[in-house]
Order: sequence, then C-alpha cells, then structure tokens
Amino acid sequence: MKHARGLTALASAALLFTVASSPVLAGDSHAAKAKQEVQYPNATRAEPKLDLTSEKDQKNLNAGLDAVSAGDKAKAEPLLQGIVDGSKSKYAQALALQGLASLKYNDSDYKGAISLLQRSLALGVMPNDTYFQLEYMLAQFQVADEEYQPALDTITKWRAEGKKETAESYALEGNAEYRLGKYPEAIAAINKAKSLTDKPQASWNQILMASYSESGQNDKAAELAQQQLSTNPDDPNALHNAASVLVQAHKYPEAIQLMEKGRASGPFKSEADYVSLAKLYLVTGQDSSDPAPNAIKASQVIEDGMSKGVVKPSADTYVLLGQAAELANNTSKAIDDYNKAVPIATDGEAALRAGRLLLSENKYSQAKGMVQQGLDKGVKQKGVAYMLLAESERGLKNKPAAIAAMKLAAQQPETAEKAKAWLKKTGAD
Repeated sequence: MKHARGLTALASAALLFTVASSPVLAGDSHAAKAKQEVQYPNATRAEPKLDLTSEKDQKNLNAGLDAVSAGDKAKAEPLLQGIVDGSKSKYAQALALQGLASLKYNDSDYKGAISLLQRSLALGVMPNDTYFQLEYMLAQFQVADEEYQPALDTITKWRAEGKKETAESYALEGNAEYRLGKYPEAIAAINKAKSLTDKPQASWNQILMASYSESGQNDKAAELAQQQLSTNPDDPNALHNAASVLVQAHKYPEAIQLMEKGRASGPFKSEADYVSLAKLYLVTGQDSSDPAPNAIKASQVIEDGMSKGVVKPSADTYVLLGQAAELANNTSKAIDDYNKAVPIATDGEAALRAGRLLLSENKYSQAKGMVQQGLDKGVKQKGVAYMLLAESERGLKNKPAAIAAMKLAAQQPETAEKAKAWLKKTGAD
C-alpha cells in the first residue's frame, strides 16, 4: 500500500453504506418508481420486474435487515441465510445476500463481503436504486480490501450506468488512484470531489496533499497544508501535515516557524511534537555554517517539553540532548547528557557516544570504560567501538591491549581496511 512520507497516515475511505431499504412486494411499483426518481433518474439500466410475492419472505427480510442494522449477527444470519437457501424470489435472495455481505464486512472479512455482494448484484433483480446503492457499496468494500483497480472499475461502471456524480464517489476514486500511485489522476478526482460540495472531508485533503507531495508538487502540497491549518488552527493533524509537507519541500525555516507557533499556542501538545521540532532544529543546524544557534534551540525545545512533563526523561531524550549539545560545541554537557542515557538505555549507543567524546578530551581511562560498556550492551558498529577502544588503550600506553582491540576491529567489515592499515603500520599484522 502506498503512503506519502511524513504525512499523517491516510485512513481508508469512509464507508457510507447502509443496509438496503425494506423489500418491496411485487405490484408496489409506485413506491419503487418514486424512490427511483429521487436517486437514479437517468440510469441506463432497465428496471427489472420484482418477483417478491411472499409476505413471509418480506417479513423475514425486514427482520433480518433490521438485525444487521442493529449489529445483531446472531439474529440476522439465520434469517437471511434461510432466505438465500429457500426463497423462490431472486429479489429476496439478492437483498439477503447484501445483508450477509454487511455482516462479513463488520467482521473484517472483506473478501467474503465482496463475494456475497457480487452474487447479490449478479442476480440482477433489484430496482435501480437498490442495485446502484449496492454496486457503490461493492466499490467501497474493494477499497477496504485494497483491491484498488477493481474498485476503480466498479466506480466507472456505477457512474456510467447509474448516470450519477457525487463528491463521495470522486473522493473514493481519488483514494484508489492514490493507492495505485496514479497521482495526477488522484489529484483530478479529489479536486472534482471538492468542486461538488461545500463541505469536503478532511481525509480528501490528506489524499490531495499526499498526491501533490508524491508527484513532486511540494509547493502546492505546502500551500494546501497551510490553508488547512489556517482553517483548523487547533487541529494537531493539520499542524503535522503542514509541517511535514514544508519539510518535504525543504522549507525548513517555514516549518520551524509553523511549529513554533503551535508550541506557543494551539495543538502543539505531544512529546512527538517537541521531538520533531528539536530534530528539525538539529537538521537545520547541521546544514548551516554556524550550527550552534539552532543546536541550542533544539535543546531549549526538549527542556521546555521536559519542564512541562510532556517529554519524558528517556534514553532517547537524553541522547537527543547530547547530540544538540555536541553540535553546539558544548562537549561537557553532551557527555553529561549521554551519561544520563547510559543506565536506562537498552543498547550501548549512548555509552559509545560518551566514550568518543571522552577520548577527544584525552580522558582515556573514562573513555575506555564507556566504550567497553557500550560493547557489553551492544552497538550497531562494533568495528568503530573496537577502534575507539584501541585508541583509548593507546592513550593509556597499553600497546598490547590496543593491538588486541584493533585486531577485533579488523574483523568488522566497516573498519577492516583502516584497522589492518593501523596494524601494519605498527608492525602487529
């Protein structure tokens, strides 16, 4: 399944289906015609003749479909299955199959729901209003089951035969196009949906932003995101989407400004918000000639979140603070922050970071202890750790231990070349 990077995860299209209306006895053509005139007046499909003549079937159908609507599977299933198996009316069977399909959907058995709904439609005996309602429901089920191309085919058929255009149908189409990576088509469909209503759903704009972003139209994505945020200034999702698309457009100062407004007032409330802003400051600092100011701001953001009890004093938090202090050339603070992370970290990365900085300060004994602690807890790059351990031992004038550590570094792919060169230079290869 395709998703835009950084954007809030897109929810599946909202399923706006309802269980088919009460069945109509053959001969009650006036009611069926009145309903048809409201919903599908221009349909090309010929209206079939109804074959439901049994009042018993009608009663059981009503009871079964009402039970589906009420979420009473235990009552609905035997009533509806009995009609599918025993009724002489194809119309009654079709409506019963639709009810059973809804039960399958409610149980997240989308393939089962699709199969039953296709059987219902294949009987071909429903009035146009019911038939096209169920055909549209089929497209929704197919989207839920990630059958995006079949869903598009169903929507195309529904629109061509039913001669009806709705905002929701174009939004469903746009969702499927987006999932298939057909971004220009998704953009066109969502914009069409928005043109047909003055109350577009928020999820439509999410798909539109994601499609703009994925197709390289970052400026349009950012513009739309900021429009959404101005309309919903207290909506955390609107803030996150706006910040994400600005980052994707490499508009870091604008993203920071936006998030700082959220921090001052509004939807900036979670730990993830503080961490994201701090990391954005760090990224911006790393790309600048003088990283210190942005690195200091990153620390201030995290410390602000911690003072409010939003950001927890975790290993990740202290590592982030250490990275910020390191980028700001505040080595002593960075070592202190990494040291705070060490006892609560699940791996040895924080200890390794502290050891590297201690080594740069010529504090060889402390560096050795930290690097060894990192190795004991586990690090991603063992070769780097062994080389740092070797340098610590060399600073302590312990040549045999340095050689032993460097030989271990020579066994690791990422440091093999450098370690072997060091060993050769010292005559220990």
